[in-house]
Amino acid sequence: MARYPLTDLLRRPVIVAPMAGGPSTAELVIAAAGAGALGFLAAGYKTPAAMAAEMADVRAATAQPFGVNVLLPGTPYPDPAALDRYLGSLRTAGPLGDATWDDDGFGGKIAALLAEPPAVTSFTFGCPPAEVIRALQDAGSLVLVTVTSPAEAALAAGAGVDALCAQGYEAGAHRGTFANDDQPGRDYGLLSLIGEVARVTSLPQVAAGGIMDPRQVRAVIAAGAVAAQCGTAFLRCPESGAHPRYKAALTDPHYTATTLTRAFSGRLARGLANQFIRDHQDAPAAYPEINNATRPLRAAAAADGDTERMSLWAGQGWRSATGQQAGEIIERLSATA
Repeated sequence: MARYPLTDLLRRPVIVAPMAGGPSTAELVIAAAGAGALGFLAAGYKTPAAMAAEMADVRAATAQPFGVNVLLPGTPYPDPAALDRYLGSLRTAGPLGDATWDDDGFGGKIAALLAEPPAVTSFTFGCPPAEVIRALQDAGSLVLVTVTSPAEAALAAGAGVDALCAQGYEAGAHRGTFANDDQPGRDYGLLSLIGEVARVTSLPQVAAGGIMDPRQVRAVIAAGAVAAQCGTAFLRCPESGAHPRYKAALTDPHYTATTLTRAFSGRLARGLANQFIRDHQDAPAAYPEINNATRPLRAAAAADGDTERMSLWAGQGWRSATGQQAGEIIERLSATA
């Protein structure tokens, strides 16, 4: 199967970001395709079969290209005592699940993607082995990796990827860092990151991080990106699978800032600063163990409509999110870009 450069897939300079945990839906990707944008399904936290079913839903509705994002598994957290102490502090907040490590079905997802390759396969939380990249490329899928620093960009380029998603510090939800630690050098603002990545590789860059209006789209393209990847901009649209209270929180004046936290998942993520985050600032870097443990707690909070205990992931420009249809948002973001 022939592969095409990323720019050949872009009828508009907008990519709808994968948002794991519910906001990304087949309906959102289909709407993006209909509006000329490249949309991504989020395979994170789904079984390989569920991922394949969503891909089939998209293919049944459109012949336009789309992408699938896969989370790279890390290693089990090495300090069970620290994890237990943190979990103990959560027991009054709501029901907890088992704090288990898993690889998010990585092998099964790669097998399914090789069998029915999307136009683009993207990876977050690391760079897959070179043989996985080559196999996907040979099957006909472009490979894109999220990077947050020039060093990560150089590693991904060396592994043979086709393009990079440069994720700035402004981005909502999980930081796409290769390592789950607090080492300095991965807190680049988006425009600075685009320039620094260009110093180490000429691979096409997709820019991600707080992009909410057409002026920002134009800015990242002027800085050297080939497209803008937007997630928070689509959280409130009808095609988004975000919980209604989550959507409402994005307009609630009670929430005045976003912050980075490990409280919900054990990995740094940007969301609206709520009481749960303020109460649990000592979360260790135990991902996915904490993410698995807090899943029932977050579900219970959503069922209760309690946004103070929900993970309200959002980028720094969240106030500009609108309830327009996805196609209307894409049209607005693309204006004069």
